Amino acid sequence: MNTSMLPDGIRITGELRPQFADILTPEALEFIAMLQRICNPKRKELLAARIQRQQEFDTGSMPDFLPETVSVRSEDWKVAPIPEDLQSRRIEITGPVERKMIVNALNSGANVFMADFEDANSPTWLNTIQGQINLRDAIRRTIDFVSPEGKEYKLNSTIATLLVRPRGWHLLEKHIMIDNEPMSASLCDFGLYMFHNAKELLARGSGPYFYLPKLESHREARLWNEVFTLAQSTLGIPYGSIKATVLIETITAAFEMEEILYELRDHAAGLNAGRWDYMFSIIKKFRNRMETPLPDRAQVTMTVPFMRAYTELLVKTCHKRGAHAIGGMAAFIPNRKDPAVTEVALARVRADKEREANDGFDGSWVAHPDLVAVAKEPFNEKLGDKPHQKERLRDDVYVSASDLLNFTVPNGKITEAGLRNNVNVAIQYIEAWLQGNGAVAIHNLMEDAATAEISRTQVWQWIHHPKGMLDDGRKVTVELVRQIIVEEMETIKRSVGTETFARGRFEEAREIFDQLATSPNYEEFLTLPAYERLA
Repeated sequence: MNTSMLPDGIRITGELRPQFADILTPEALEFIAMLQRICNPKRKELLAARIQRQQEFDTGSMPDFLPETVSVRSEDWKVAPIPEDLQSRRIEITGPVERKMIVNALNSGANVFMADFEDANSPTWLNTIQGQINLRDAIRRTIDFVSPEGKEYKLNSTIATLLVRPRGWHLLEKHIMIDNEPMSASLCDFGLYMFHNAKELLARGSGPYFYLPKLESHREARLWNEVFTLAQSTLGIPYGSIKATVLIETITAAFEMEEILYELRDHAAGLNAGRWDYMFSIIKKFRNRMETPLPDRAQVTMTVPFMRAYTELLVKTCHKRGAHAIGGMAAFIPNRKDPAVTEVALARVRADKEREANDGFDGSWVAHPDLVAVAKEPFNEKLGDKPHQKERLRDDVYVSASDLLNFTVPNGKITEAGLRNNVNVAIQYIEAWLQGNGAVAIHNLMEDAATAEISRTQVWQWIHHPKGMLDDGRKVTVELVRQIIVEEMETIKRSVGTETFARGRFEEAREIFDQLATSPNYEEFLTLPAYERLA
């Protein structure tokens, strides 16, 4: 690739492999630079507003339903019509933009595949641009390939509908500099995908569909709508072609669901209940205010009062406005060596999806192809021949601000086992992420950045909260955590083997985790300091 051909003001600092030239064309770079120059000032303003809002929480303020948008909540409006290939979303599978994963997910029998540049993807330069290549090839059905072991992968005649999740507003793409400033990772991921694929998708009877992560306010949704409008106009694509599903995975967004749909109403397809990030957000926002820290994350199920309030409000909000309500993740990975473990876990997955279908959700998420069939059954039974159940308006649901903010977990406990699990999972995940793998199988669960975030954040809260006590009476301290880190490092070494451990980046991962979990100052996202260590 000839760097002398780069448009003015654009500099690429990552390795320019020959195959990258088809993605990083001068025209595509001009397009994403245009998005950056017009939209990045507003992005930075909104990130500053997040900091201001956190300061208000720290000094006594609590979120509430916004008085200035009461008309949005009270008036009668609906989102724009939703395309045919997004009508039935019973089961959605998620995973990184890795070539093998894309083929397997599209072939899995799921209705939707969310190709993820965010939490399930380690944002190395190679992963980011190769992911764009993989998606381009998948859309054009040229993604067939043979693995090093000789196994052939090719797409079936019928495949899942493709959605793409760009990285969140807070993240940067350091390998692309626009006017001497790192590019917004959100605009990079969205822009490259949109430029190369929007017209092709529309010609094939689909469209450019997206998942939007970690929004904290309707103003952040408004910026996405401005980006969509600008992109469609610039590319000559009909207004409203883009459809977006928003993950409600922050506590502040939970208070602005209707406003978020309203801002995106010409482009909105639905909302999704993001589990682990929602818990992560609660601890992060109120880390200095919670009367009692949250217990072991395994005890914070979707049926505890504040989680149930949030999910029921999400269903009611979506159906009131004609949007799809998509449930949370089933992250279990079947254990072929232990059928008994798998049997118990699959029963739990089915029960979880039965609850969601009965609550009115129109679909849900899984992390592994083997879960598609068992997770889809409850929705098939509930929906029959209908694509969704948006006619269920859930007028029986009333959720107050106090319901969303009551973080009591009945009989919740902080246990040594829970502390050890958080340490173990976070270190293993961070190590894999540093190696370029963002979706990691750990202890029969598919873990991504969200679970690493909740793990390290819980440990931070337990250390710094006066009531961060184990159920045996011991206070969670820096000294105790560091002792457990040493012991869990040995456990990890035995698990992966001495040679693998030596070749890995486990000591770096331990260092990052220790810093994030024990520092007096809380780091907003672990991926921000860790990103500096990625190639």
